[in-house]
Parts: sequence; structure tokens; C-alpha cells
Amino acid sequence: MRIFHSFDELTHIPNPVVTTGSFDGVHVGHKAIINRINRLAMESGGESVLITFHPHPRKVLFPETAGKDLFLINSQREKIELLTKAGLNNLIVVEFTRAFSEISSIDFIRNLLVNKLHARKIVIGFNHQFGHNREGNFEYLNELGKYYGFDVEEIPEQDIHNETVSSTLIRKALQDGRIQRANAYLDHHYMIIGKAVKGSRLLHNLDLQTYFVTIDEECKLIPPDGVYAVRAESAGHSAKAIVNIRNNRYGSDRDFTALSLEVFPFEQPHINELEVKLFFAKKIRDELIFSDTDDLKRQLVKDRELVEELIF
Repeated sequence: MRIFHSFDELTHIPNPVVTTGSFDGVHVGHKAIINRINRLAMESGGESVLITFHPHPRKVLFPETAGKDLFLINSQREKIELLTKAGLNNLIVVEFTRAFSEISSIDFIRNLLVNKLHARKIVIGFNHQFGHNREGNFEYLNELGKYYGFDVEEIPEQDIHNETVSSTLIRKALQDGRIQRANAYLDHHYMIIGKAVKGSRLLHNLDLQTYFVTIDEECKLIPPDGVYAVRAESAGHSAKAIVNIRNNRYGSDRDFTALSLEVFPFEQPHINELEVKLFFAKKIRDELIFSDTDDLKRQLVKDRELVEELIF
């Protein structure tokens, strides 16, 4: 996948089939759109293109209201990995600013999609809107397509168990600790990518090697405090693991510096100072208070036995 950080960086893209949006989570609805633009691109000898935005528009437009407590399913690094796995050909990451938000839908289409990108076909999700004051929609695009020479297609909404899938719905499930529900909406395991550093001395003294995982982006959504079954991947190795999340808060009282993710991998313990990917399968319990280290170790043995029995 080629990545461009502005329209000025663009090189030639043959017969572009284009979609736009934040695509936070790269969930089942997003994948339906990507699969469609990939197929259309292949049929026309072209390439698929996603135009996305960073930071998230709500963070810029409503920093003290809707954007203040908005936590994202994916960091930029995670989103890029998921889009690559989905088979996208080209990603254009537009820096979202207040000035960019003032661009009218007609200027966005004419100046960027047509004159810069030379889009041949545009695919949008159900009820998608864009441009200044979200004035652009499917009908508007369809009319302009007749004038500028591009086709437009709308993808129907996706649902899981009769619930319309959205990034908002997935965020709510994750913030409630409902990992399996979130994974069903995502159509993949919720993930965290971070750097591993040596864990607590207490567990090390119990002959248990653990690692803390540091998170780069403060707006990254982290599940609530508790113990989770995950698969940890690093340096080409993969192993089941337990993650203990502590001191996670949302809202105005969130202290990102106090957040702690400690990982107990069952195999391949030497991942210090390496990038690690955590794929969450299930929350297995809330945090407990232990009277002594023996109780702690016994509980970790129980946790490990439980996670070992899970299939993921």
C-alpha cells in the first residue's frame, strides 16, 4: 500500500476508485467498502484509494465538546496496518485543519477528487456526508458525476445481529469491556500496538517475566481496568498472553501517564524494547486485591490455565 500525506505528494494512480472517511476501527462496514473499491479497481485496471483524515475531524472542530472525550479505536499506526491487510492500494492522509474543514463539497470534488486525483469512480458508505457543513451526499455526488465524468456507488449499511455497525457502537462496546462483541463488529480482534519494556519487579521476583506496553497516542481507546486474554506478537513470534490494565479513565479526569498495560506472555519472553502487537480475545476478570504474593501467583496460574483453554 502506498501512503501519501497530502494531495501534493500524489504520483500517478491509474483509474482511481475512491472512497473517503475516517475509517476508525476498519470495521466490517469499512471492509465492505474496501472490498468493493478493490474489486472495481481490478475490473477497470485501476487502483483503490482511501482519503482519510488526521487528526479526527471532531478533535479539530469540537475540541471542548464532542471531540474532547473522543477516544479512537485505532492509532494511525494500527489503522495503516489494518488497511494494508484489507488490500487497499493507496492511502491519502489529509491533515485535517479548520481551514480544510471550510472547503465546500463542490471544491473538494472539483479541485481534489477530479483535478488532482482524476477519480473515475467514487464509492461511499450508507448515509455518508462530506464537505463544509456535511453538505455533500450520494445524490449530490451523483449529479456532479454526470458533469465531471465519474460514477458513484453507495454501499448499504452493514449489520451484526440486527444492529447497524458503526465506530461509535464499537467504541461503546470496548469501553464497557465487551471485547467479543466489539470483535464481532470489527470482524477482527481489537488490537493495540506499542513498545514493550520490562515489567514489575514484584512479578519478576516470582519468576514471572512481564512487560509494560507503552501507548503513543493519548486518544487511543483502551478497555477498562481488568485482566484480558490476548495474543501477543513481536519479532515474528506469537504467543497467548494475559494483559492487566490498570488506572484507565475516560473523560476530563483521565490521566494518561498513570495508565498501565502489563503483559504476561506464555512464551517468547525476550521482547524488551521491541514493538509488540496485542490482539484482544476476551475479558476474563476484574482486578483483584491480593493479601500476599502467593495469592497473586496462584491467581495468575488460574488465569493462564483459563486462557490456554480458549481458542483464538
